[in-house]
Amino acid sequence: MKHPVDVHVGKRIRHRRWMVGMTQQQLADSVGIKFQQIQKYETGMNRVSASRLWDIARTLGVAIGFFFEGLDKTEDTSIEGDLLANKEAMDLVRAYYAIPEAQRKRLFDLAQVLSDAA
Repeated sequence: MKHPVDVHVGKRIRHRRWMVGMTQQQLADSVGIKFQQIQKYETGMNRVSASRLWDIARTLGVAIGFFFEGLDKTEDTSIEGDLLANKEAMDLVRAYYAIPEAQRKRLFDLAQVLSDAA
């Protein structure tokens, strides 16, 4: 049976991997394991050891604490958890952060105006 903490950490690994545009194979190669093991981590089927989580964090450019952020919230009721599980949403977020900051602010303001009008 999957432990909720393992599921949460796995989701955070997957979300960060998507954000940096890395495939499961690339992450696996970087930390010296097979991509199937990354799949098991991302679904929470397998627990990630401390040393492996350290390697994954270094590869993905985050502190280890990143994988535990939001753990005190209930994932099932989290809007963020639902949105970030969607590949299209992750692609949109990645594209958004690729836009220079000044234009990104203007785009954000436009999105707020459009959402208020809806």
